[in-house]
Amino acid sequence: MLIKFPGDLISISLFAYILDKKSKDYCIRRCDFLAFERMCIMKRLFDIISSALAVLLFLPVFFIIAILIKADSKGPILFCQRRVGVNDKEFMMYKFRSMTAGTPEVATDQLSNSQAYITNVGYYLRKYSLDELPQLINILKGEMSVVGPRPALYNQYELREMRNKQGISALRPGLTGWAQINGRDEIGLGEKVAFDEQYRLRQSFYFDMKIIVYTFASVFSGSGVKVKTFSLK
Repeated sequence: MLIKFPGDLISISLFAYILDKKSKDYCIRRCDFLAFERMCIMKRLFDIISSALAVLLFLPVFFIIAILIKADSKGPILFCQRRVGVNDKEFMMYKFRSMTAGTPEVATDQLSNSQAYITNVGYYLRKYSLDELPQLINILKGEMSVVGPRPALYNQYELREMRNKQGISALRPGLTGWAQINGRDEIGLGEKVAFDEQYRLRQSFYFDMKIIVYTFASVFSGSGVKVKTFSLK
């Protein structure tokens, strides 16, 4: 039995078996849809439980980081930034402030001298990805997932267009992701989208767990932004 779903209601990129990519309606086998539905439920439950536990676990760390940020430089503790979420809808993403107040709102790799903007405390927050911890709140709110393509800045129009063409924008953005552990800001947009596309086609609960393990390995080594290639196998 086949069920038809309008292409504008769900992202056909999330399914492994697409029978007709050219038409506006995409036919998907019922068993595949049910399997995908179960995966989505499992993924969301994992997001809620893991992020809630992480907030409780890291609460003392949050207070320590907040004190260090205020003692180190002027400006707010949290940095709120317009990012792009599911279906290209914007939301406010939270981070611990790691740069001086007034830093241009562009991707770090686009700054002419990014190191000049990073605070003393911010250097260590970024090295061990501790500046990303407030995004646990975004996950609880349903704006992000633990694993997924990193949310683009609202003004990264080229990246947004490339993701829209590949159907990647239909995925919930993640705290970490396949592109994130394979170079992060040190890879070009084309490579980043290619990694996002690999995740889109291979996403599963097992793949998410694999990415999380790789993420912890990168964070604990302090080399999260270094270019590396993890195996898809």
